This record gives sequence, structure tokens and C-alpha cells, in this order.
Amino acid sequence: MTLLEISQLNKRFRSEKGVTHALKDIQLSVHNGEFITIIGPSGCGKSTLLKIIAGLDTDLTGSVQIAGEEVQGPSIDKGFIFQEPRLFPWLNVEKNIAANHSLFERETWKKVKELIELVKLAGFEKAFPKELSGGMAQRAAIARALLRNPKVLLLDEPFGALDAFTRSHMQEVLLDIWQKNRTTMLFVTHDIDEAIYLGGRVVIMNARPGSIRNIVSIDLPHPRKKTSRSFQEYRQLILNEFEKTDELELVDSAGI
Repeated sequence: MTLLEISQLNKRFRSEKGVTHALKDIQLSVHNGEFITIIGPSGCGKSTLLKIIAGLDTDLTGSVQIAGEEVQGPSIDKGFIFQEPRLFPWLNVEKNIAANHSLFERETWKKVKELIELVKLAGFEKAFPKELSGGMAQRAAIARALLRNPKVLLLDEPFGALDAFTRSHMQEVLLDIWQKNRTTMLFVTHDIDEAIYLGGRVVIMNARPGSIRNIVSIDLPHPRKKTSRSFQEYRQLILNEFEKTDELELVDSAGI
């Protein structure tokens, strides 16, 4: 079943210097429960696309629908994870996850406890953000977004600031969350390996004006081995897409 439908989406930014065409004729259908990764050169509009889906930017032409309803602004059916965790420094982990939630107190705290287990933060419920590692803080932010039972979770380079070891661990945590909850996820990254490792489909974008160059279905079971021949064939396919037009500004984590 199609959950997210984007049709003829165009986005322009206007300033004193003129008009910048950021997104051009974006067409994308996302099924319920899919894990989509989005990759492209810097400035191609990946983050802008996520903000539009989230309802944080409504100055556009075209259509963005979630579950058949036009996106007209932010709502609890869309969760957004930024590169920085953006936790409240004065609240501990469990209170950060539950912050400003409107469920009855008993139901809220029951679900908070379940999510703490899901994101592997058991034992750190009372810890404050300054006491957490970057990966732990991001796990708390993901749990906070999931508490609202969003129809779609939007992740804008959430592991970009993490070291390689922590990033790899967070990829495993996120996959575990997705496999257990089947929350529809759209994940922006600059890392080719990360896009292939996580995504059921990889959306490849052109440089500005941002448009969809290609969508590659990743027909590999989880867990995926980044060193396998089939994995490397997918990464070469995606690399070739950018090498055709000298747009290779992506993270090549294998050094190829």
C-alpha cells in the first residue's frame, strides 16, 4: 500500500540575488513499511525534500500526500531526526523521550520503557544528555520520535557526526528498530555504503536543481555484508551514476 505520494514537486527559493530552483519535478511513491535511503551531491535538495515531507516547508508547487491526505504542516504522524540529537539538556533520557506528550501518564511511561529497551538504552533512563555519547543521544532522539507512532520517520544524516565505529553500531540499531516496528523510513545520507546497507531502495538525486536521477532496488537480505561481491556491485552501480557527470561528492567509506 502506498503511504507517501509525491507528484510534480518543485521548490524555489527567492532572495535578493534571484530565484534558486532547489527541487525539480520530484516524483516518488513510498509503500507502507519501506526503508528508503536518499543520496546525492551536496546542495541537491535532499534535506529540503525531507523538510517538505515533514510539513516544515509548504512554499512549493506540486503535491505531497501521506495516507491520501495533503501535507499542510507539521503533525505527529511525521517524525523528524536531525543530525544533532536536539535533546533538552535539563531533562533526563526518559523525560526527553516523553517530553510534551499528551497520552495518559501511565500509558506514556509504559511505552517510554518499551522504547528505551528497543533503542538499547536500558540503565540510562535517568542519565542527562551531557552524560551520553553521541550515539546514545541519537538513540534517545529516535525513541522520542517513535513515541508518537509516526506514519513516517524522516532522518536527515542522523549519523553524520559520529565516528565510524559508532556509526556502524547505530546502523544496526536502526535496522533492528525498523525490522521490529516496520515504521516507514526515509533516510538522507552522503555515504554510499550506508545507503546500500540500510535501504530497500536507494533514491539517487542529481545536483541542483535537485531531481531524481534513478531509483535502485537493493535485492539483498539483511544482515548485509559490505565486503560481499553483490554489495560491491551495487556500490559500483551507484558510483557510476555520479561519475558520468562529475558529481561525485559522496562519502566513499571503502576508499574506492
